[in-house]
Amino acid sequence: MTREASRSANRTSSPTFSPLYRQIKDFLISSLEAGEWGPGDAIPSEGELAARFNVSQGTVRKAIDEMAAENMLVRRQGKGTFVSTHSDPRSFYRFLRLVPDAGGVAHTVSDPLSCVIREATVEVATALGVTVGERVVCVERLLRFGGEPVVFDQIYLLADQFEGLSIERLQGGERSLYSLFESEYGVRMINAEERLRAVPADPYSAGLLGVKAGDPLLLVERTAYTYGNKPVEWRRGLYCTRHHYYRNDLG
Repeated sequence: MTREASRSANRTSSPTFSPLYRQIKDFLISSLEAGEWGPGDAIPSEGELAARFNVSQGTVRKAIDEMAAENMLVRRQGKGTFVSTHSDPRSFYRFLRLVPDAGGVAHTVSDPLSCVIREATVEVATALGVTVGERVVCVERLLRFGGEPVVFDQIYLLADQFEGLSIERLQGGERSLYSLFESEYGVRMINAEERLRAVPADPYSAGLLGVKAGDPLLLVERTAYTYGNKPVEWRRGLYCTRHHYYRNDLG
């Protein structure tokens, strides 16, 4: 590595041994987080990165392979390696796993219902790593598949990172919320953790989803993380599985 890279590694080092390719991966993630390469941008070639960090191309390739597997980067045959972006339509179904029983891809529209500032409850504060009572943005929206209401979401975001978010900015729901967050707020969701359970529909959500109060719904609680495994979103989604099912590919 260069002396500059070595000094940086020394500042962030820990007693736990980290393979060289993991160190290169950490440097690349830091560059992404700092905005050196934005969503959709091409990153330097493996040879250029190898020269930059004074390591072999094989070491760089291993770091990039791992980042591609984690959906931070995407390889394009004959074109190079690019920063993943939520504006790619394929990324929409990476985070939304609801599939119509009839198969295929339904036309999806996000219908915002409200966008207000609230104080974080214990549950929200724990998920987002903030203090109870801290300002958070709460978005309620209805997700329609082929015109049918299927998902009712309550979404909590860090207010400092989404300053100025309003229901007007959320309208025109042809693109995903994550694409909006990425393009207008510079916040890219890298991965998420979900918890699923069956719950009875309360009267309010039942009215929105067109079911009876007490009918079974799928509750999906998600914490989404950006670079550095930092939580930036917690959402509580109620899924109507009358004509859809939740799909998760394992392996």
